[in-house]
Amino acid sequence: MRLEWGPRPAALPWPAGMCAAGRAEGAFTLQSVAQPMRPIASTATKCGNCGPGYSTPLEAMKGPREEIVYLPCIYRNTGTEAPDYLATVDVDPKSPQYCQVIHRLPMPNLKDELHHSGWNTCSSCFGDSTKSRTKLVLPSLISSRIYVVDVGSEPRAPKLHKVIEPKDIHAKCELAFLHTSHCLASGEVMISSLGDVKGNGKGGFVLLDAETFEVKGTWERRGGAAPLGYDFWYQPRHNVMISTEWAAPNVLRDGFNPADVEAGLYGSHLYVWDWQRHEIVQTLSLKDGLIPLEIRFLHNPDAAQGFVGCALSSTIQRFYKNEGGTWSVEKVIQVPPKKVKGWLLPEMPGLITDILLSLDDRFLYFSNWLHGDLRQYDISDPQRPRLTGQLFVGGSIVKGGPVQVLEDQELKSQPEPLVVKGKRVAGGPQMIQLSLDGKRLYVTTSLYSAWDKQFYPDLIREGSVMLQVDVDTVKGGLKLNPNFLVDFGKEPLGPALAHELRYPGGDCSSDIWI
Repeated sequence: MRLEWGPRPAALPWPAGMCAAGRAEGAFTLQSVAQPMRPIASTATKCGNCGPGYSTPLEAMKGPREEIVYLPCIYRNTGTEAPDYLATVDVDPKSPQYCQVIHRLPMPNLKDELHHSGWNTCSSCFGDSTKSRTKLVLPSLISSRIYVVDVGSEPRAPKLHKVIEPKDIHAKCELAFLHTSHCLASGEVMISSLGDVKGNGKGGFVLLDAETFEVKGTWERRGGAAPLGYDFWYQPRHNVMISTEWAAPNVLRDGFNPADVEAGLYGSHLYVWDWQRHEIVQTLSLKDGLIPLEIRFLHNPDAAQGFVGCALSSTIQRFYKNEGGTWSVEKVIQVPPKKVKGWLLPEMPGLITDILLSLDDRFLYFSNWLHGDLRQYDISDPQRPRLTGQLFVGGSIVKGGPVQVLEDQELKSQPEPLVVKGKRVAGGPQMIQLSLDGKRLYVTTSLYSAWDKQFYPDLIREGSVMLQVDVDTVKGGLKLNPNFLVDFGKEPLGPALAHELRYPGGDCSSDIWI
């Protein structure tokens, strides 16, 4: 397929609440031509009153190289009685502070479990010059607090702007255990929930005013929440949002119990929402799709398809829109389990925990947290992804460890432990983030503190790491950068668990184009 920029089809109505100045900026049209995506014209150079982000995903790929990244670091379940904090890391190879944590912003409370983050505004409001990407929104998975951090005043030394207490969210939304934060073109921030105040499953969405950060209520209609929640992605040109599910907080909070899987307490569905009516219109049951976590539409805003990573079944599922307007899903990648000895179960899944798509929609990346490998697939044909790169970064099956692999459909031998700059990597590859140009993949090794403690006790003792992988964007391929290591085992207050990464200017998993 070739994706070309051009006028937006008149038959598709613009969604209500969209930034008016952004409506003509960098639209896509879809043509069935077996050629790669290419730009017709550069709108970024013609926009005299641009807002945050970039006019299109392809313009974003031309953006500047990342110089710093932000990532939350967690102390819950580590034995260190200290608050979680936002770390700022220098990733500029020309800097004397390269690979160093240059700033730490501690939160004012203990045991929040900072997890994923989002922005006050993003490329969905590119055409609105009154908007600026200056605030990072940090929801807490366990405490349900929301921290708003000012990264605009001093990008290398962020400061706390506002704290939204759980009681405000409980009172106005009856939601708790917050996960994904996305900015909306309507001037709001939307955050997904895993449960209600008591820890029962409830997949709803909190709305914040993106200027005042006041809690406005829920995005979904009252009483219309999904049974379970986790991640979400929206595509207004198709009047759709799709959300995923993990499990009720009471099920997953303190660790993983295989009996809960047998009891059917973990998620296996996608929820298709009408974007304008704010209600579920279809529920997709996933065959071989247990625990669907991270979901990504193709970046092209005209695209009516995307991918979701299903952790426990270790599958990648492609979801797509049918001609009649309904949605379907199909398995396109299966990571086979390994028969093992010396582990929790006789078979070990890969446990796909994070996925992302390059901004040109050419490559899909994901992490197998338990097996220990990162993978790159060419998705030029989305129905038939092709493996083009694989790299082992720690994991549970390394040689010399407690796990013996008895039968392996993919490997001839267990991988060697990874040592970078003298540090043996504990845990496995987990959160990933790709540079705008697609040439550098950053990875951290912590999943969630309670599960880290259960599956990788050495991760708790030694702290997580941040690594960088060089990407071949021509032929495909992954190669570890041996000179890059951020060791969170050496933090001033003790080993910390570093999680999701964000660049100040946006990235492939926080920006949505409309």
